[in-house]
Amino acid sequence: MANAFKRVAGYLGLMDEEELDHATVAAPTNRVTRSKPSFEIVGKSNSISSPVIEPQSMDRIISLTPRTYSEARLIGEHYREGKPVIMNLSDMEESERKRLVDFASGLVFGHHGSIERVTPKVFLLTPPNVSVSVEDKNSAAQASFFNQS
Repeated sequence: MANAFKRVAGYLGLMDEEELDHATVAAPTNRVTRSKPSFEIVGKSNSISSPVIEPQSMDRIISLTPRTYSEARLIGEHYREGKPVIMNLSDMEESERKRLVDFASGLVFGHHGSIERVTPKVFLLTPPNVSVSVEDKNSAAQASFFNQS
């Protein structure tokens, strides 16, 4: 233990080279050999991960029209259960609308989902097990039955 302190002191420049050389020569004579432990820690993981929520069958999409930011919790609870959520923010003030969009963005980022703007005030939050197909308006117009050009 004292040897470790002397090495650190030498590294930091707190000991002269002569003192450091004398300490390293004296250290091997005072060293005690220790055997390695004969056990291992099993079942511990060093990685930090979020709790895994098993995806449920998608039998419904939740549509919510919050009026205040305090209703963000309800949106988060439905989303954490693996349900897609449609947020209609048309009844909210501009400042609270921005806060709720920021909350929803963090929510989907934390759960590896996605957020799509449907209209300027309506957003779709989808969990990672749900994919959304976004059609291009031009290709839909070209494939239209009524296109006479």
